Parts: sequence; C-alpha cells; structure tokens
Amino acid sequence: MSESANSKVRAKVWMTPDQVETLRSASYRTGTEYLQQRNEAIIAFMYDTGLRVGELVQVDVSLLRNGNTDLYLPTEIQKDYPNENSPPPVTLTLSNDTTRLLSAYLNTRWKDSPALFPSRSADRISEQGVRNMLHKIADEAGVQPYKVDGSRGDASDVTPHALRHSVAYRMMNEEKGNTLYDVRNRLRHGSIQTTERIYDHLLKV
Repeated sequence: MSESANSKVRAKVWMTPDQVETLRSASYRTGTEYLQQRNEAIIAFMYDTGLRVGELVQVDVSLLRNGNTDLYLPTEIQKDYPNENSPPPVTLTLSNDTTRLLSAYLNTRWKDSPALFPSRSADRISEQGVRNMLHKIADEAGVQPYKVDGSRGDASDVTPHALRHSVAYRMMNEEKGNTLYDVRNRLRHGSIQTTERIYDHLLKV
C-alpha cells in the first residue's frame, strides 16, 4: 500500500486518558439529570471495550456476565471483516472501574429495558443519539482531541470512533506491556495488518 493510501486509513483523531476523564466528569454538567449517569457509563464502556457505535447500541443487559465483569459479544452484533468472514463470538473482560460504574448505573437507571443503554424516547439509544450526546459533552468539557496532522480538534471531532482510537492510544502509550497484537484483540480487527495500518503512528506521538 502506498504512503498516501495508507494515510487514509490511519487514526486521525484521538484523546488522552486525562481528556476522557474530563468527558466523564462533564457528563454531570450536561443534559437531563437522570441521563447523566447513563452518559458517563456509555463513555467509560466505549473507552474500555473499544466497541464501534453500531455494536454499542445493540448491547443488551443480558450480554453482561459474571457480575458485570465480562461482556459477551455474539457474532451477529459484530461488524463483519472486510473480507466478509464472520467474526467469532468473543468475551471481553471489563476493567474494575467499568464494572463498578455499570453496576451502579443498572441499579438506579430510570428505565428497565433489555438494551443496556436506552434513550428518553426509546428502549435503545440510536447511533446518532450517541454521537449527539458526545458532541454536547465535549463542548461542555472543552476537550480538544489530538489530530494526526499535529493540530488540535474541537467538540465536533469527539466521536464514538475517536473513543475507539483512544483505546489504542491508551494501550500503546499509557499501559505497559501491550503490543499491537493486544490492540488487535481488543478492537477485534480481522488481521494484525489492519491494526498496523491504523495505529502504528500512535507509537510516535
């Protein structure tokens, strides 16, 4: 793959752990009060698991296992690989922080629905609903994510996929002992070559 073609698939926007923590705190200064804990839980959950937004909105409470310490992802809610091979079911171990937050959220959430994250008007939040929520919180937080061209972004650049890229940044720069293979397994890429193309430059920032 040429350098110009390779640059098109590189992660272009990401956030540091401190910036994600700022987003979480800003959840409680934004929007309707009874949705604030849900919003923090969405941010923490995505930043832990690296789920794509299309996968996140399909997660049901029943997919949490072992006292909310594990997330089971069946094949049918995972994005297919580019070669159209169906990804296998996978179980992701959640961090202690995510487990604690999800347990508190589920014990007090305002709506009992099969979906892990309902919305005010429906039993399941939409992909656009997640995007809108993140933009509002990022605007309140004043978070300026990092961009591959060396500039800093604004609230409109804080997207679900930017959170996914932030997982890779955290694993490669903030946590010791991880390799690109660990990033691949967490983000569930079809091949290690995909992980390298998207994230190798994050090791240099």
